Amino acid sequence: MAKQLNLLCEGQVITTALHTEMQRSYLEYAMSVIVGRALPDVRDGLKPVHRRILYAMHELGLTPDRPYRKCARVVGDVLGKYHPHGDQAVYDALVRLVQDFSSRYPLLGGHGNFGSVDNDPPAAMRYTETRLAPISHEGMLAEIGEETVDFIGNFDNSQQEPTVLPAQLPFLLLNGSSGIAVGMATNIPPHNSGEVIDGLIALIDNPDLSDEKLFEIIPGPDFPTGGQIVGNAGIKEAYTTGRGSIVLRGVAQIEEVAQSRGNKRRTAIVVTELPYQVNKAGWIEKVADLVNQGRLTGIADLRDESDRQGMRVVIELKRDTNPQEVLQNLYHQTALQSNFGAILLALVDGQPRQLSLRQLLQEFLSFREQTLNRRYSHELAKAENRLHLVEGLLKALSALDQVVEILRSAADGTTAKIGLQNRLDLSEVQADAILAMPLRRLTNLEQQNLHNEYEQLNEQINSLQKLLQDRRELLKSLKKDLRSLKRKYMDDRRTRIGVMSEEENKGQGDKATRGQGDKETENPKSKIENSKLEAPAEEVVLEFTHRGYVRRSQPSSRRTKTDNGTSDTDFVIQSVLADTAKELLVLTSGGKVYPVNVADIPPSSGRSARRTPLITLLSNSAQGAQETLINRFILPDHPENGEIILLTKQGRIKRLSLTELTNLTRRGITILKLKDDDELLCTQFTTAGEHLVLASSGGRVLKFEVNDNQLPIMGRAAMGLQGLRVRQQEEMVGCVSLNTKENLLLVTQLGYAKRIPVSGLRAGNRSDIGTQTFKFTNKTDILAGMVRAIASAEVAVVTNHQRVIRLGVETVPILGKDSAGESILQLSREEKIISVIELHS
Repeated sequence: MAKQLNLLCEGQVITTALHTEMQRSYLEYAMSVIVGRALPDVRDGLKPVHRRILYAMHELGLTPDRPYRKCARVVGDVLGKYHPHGDQAVYDALVRLVQDFSSRYPLLGGHGNFGSVDNDPPAAMRYTETRLAPISHEGMLAEIGEETVDFIGNFDNSQQEPTVLPAQLPFLLLNGSSGIAVGMATNIPPHNSGEVIDGLIALIDNPDLSDEKLFEIIPGPDFPTGGQIVGNAGIKEAYTTGRGSIVLRGVAQIEEVAQSRGNKRRTAIVVTELPYQVNKAGWIEKVADLVNQGRLTGIADLRDESDRQGMRVVIELKRDTNPQEVLQNLYHQTALQSNFGAILLALVDGQPRQLSLRQLLQEFLSFREQTLNRRYSHELAKAENRLHLVEGLLKALSALDQVVEILRSAADGTTAKIGLQNRLDLSEVQADAILAMPLRRLTNLEQQNLHNEYEQLNEQINSLQKLLQDRRELLKSLKKDLRSLKRKYMDDRRTRIGVMSEEENKGQGDKATRGQGDKETENPKSKIENSKLEAPAEEVVLEFTHRGYVRRSQPSSRRTKTDNGTSDTDFVIQSVLADTAKELLVLTSGGKVYPVNVADIPPSSGRSARRTPLITLLSNSAQGAQETLINRFILPDHPENGEIILLTKQGRIKRLSLTELTNLTRRGITILKLKDDDELLCTQFTTAGEHLVLASSGGRVLKFEVNDNQLPIMGRAAMGLQGLRVRQQEEMVGCVSLNTKENLLLVTQLGYAKRIPVSGLRAGNRSDIGTQTFKFTNKTDILAGMVRAIASAEVAVVTNHQRVIRLGVETVPILGKDSAGESILQLSREEKIISVIELHS
């Protein structure tokens, strides 16, 4: 038998703990992603793939004065020499360097289709062509051959590539950058070149310049797509701490335009600029969806009139519509207003660091000073070497007869070289230069040129030595270069910076960022600082409508039932007294709950003041989920004493403590796990000992006591238990928590209704089939709603024709469970009741 290999020889196996190896390996992977892919360098503002693209194009000679070259050729060079990854990843990075709506100062010029602000994809790389843009050729690569930066071997050591490009401008601020690494992310906004250069010069002149003065010079980001920054609190926070949320709006004007049909003129909102990274086509589609859903009212027509001259989206308004109100709704419900979450994170000496604006500028100035020192040192060495050769040539010309004699008597070149060195006191390099000198250099004109060159080299050396020895002279040269680049590449600011009004500031809340992947940035420090500035809590009245609107007003302006300020299809369903220090919780059909600070609800004034869509005050994820609002309530001061019942359309029920709804974040939490085809139907507050009544569309009702045996309290992640068994073609109608002395009001689709005493219902157990409590006169009729029947109260009956009928509870007779009820409403043909809503005051 062959001798087995001894794989566990002593000294060849190193025992390592698994968690130690996993930790070390993961950290190495994370750092490789951070340094090698995701984060830009603070010096040139580039990620490795962008740096390799620019250097490869420089090597190919694709300068701005040369013809365009196919992008496929550039991508092939980058892949083969420097970046062995996917070709599509390299092409995507190249495309972004060309797009003028992505980069404030595009580093590449393009010829062909490189995409659009409508998120149209670029043409394939075999069709498009590119070359270096003037700003990148001069401001990024002009000094690459003057030993200003270090070079390293590429992936197979067959080529040399720069570790950083000798940028003459802080492109990290000019074009910004975004990237997601392992455990960290960067999102740096673009800026105006003239302002940034002025800021650099100001810091050179006065390193102790105050932040206030610096922020006056660089007032804020300058996005390539324009737009308007609302307020400057987020800018200051980002510039000071390296992280902040900047509110950005599109630019819209209210104009009189010709109708799309006919010759009449109509008021319209014309949008000419959108916030940075907002997809125009997607935004228009979102607006159209909101109009179709009825969440955006007052809009008659929507069309895109954009052309080569610029963007123009026309939103025609209906007659008697307040355009300012529609515009505010567009800000709140669409990406026409979004938050740019600035994170000034970059690599400093190979390590990720979050920097302030001042630190970013200082890091660039340090790098620029270093590259100038290296450049001038390289130029000085070249000038001194050349001067040494010219001195040798002039010495040979002054002793020309002696040189000729040495050359005549020498047996070969080596002998002549040694002779020149010994007899004329020349160095080896000088002797080689004399031997290589052509005869035409012996003419008088050539001799004069050598004398002129000698003088010029001496002047150049003196100037370079002065620059290297005197830092003030070096900084003067740096400022001169910056001013020269400013004259060439400075342009007007595109993004305006405005101040948010007090009314807008109150209604803004924490509206989440849209256009870069639905990201939300929360800064605990800013919350603490802002809380110090909040006004004392004040008592307010909140009114909630059937269609999901909320109105905040003073208690003194509380309206009567006849003064509800709503349309025929919308009405107030609940009015509560709260104060601005409280938190409003909003439950959605997806089983999630979101918090809203009462202080963030815009206050209304005037008897005809319109309300705010409650959905617009929730987080971006809630607005994008297209879920309906099921309930809303103020969290009590002692949630440990409260419980809530959750019921789904498929009859699953869950009892949850209100303590599970405390300390929520803007993103909300899931409080009920749902099946794919199920959704939350209704909620009820309850306490142990009360009775819970469930009803199905088939007219079956189940009553059981709320206790730990029938319905135990569950956690947020639980799916719940089966409450009432639902038959085929049936679904749940509602649930009510009450005591046995109260009555229920039942209403069918065809307009029949009755009240029944709860005490007359047989008590059962959870998951029973329930008791039939309605005898339908029509086989097609079903139960449409069940609510608590409170004496002297009213309910709202809503039909599928968007008709709302107010019904006094006491006008409905009390009947037994075997009764068919009485016809209480006159419905038109094909009109049916779809819901019955209890009105709270």
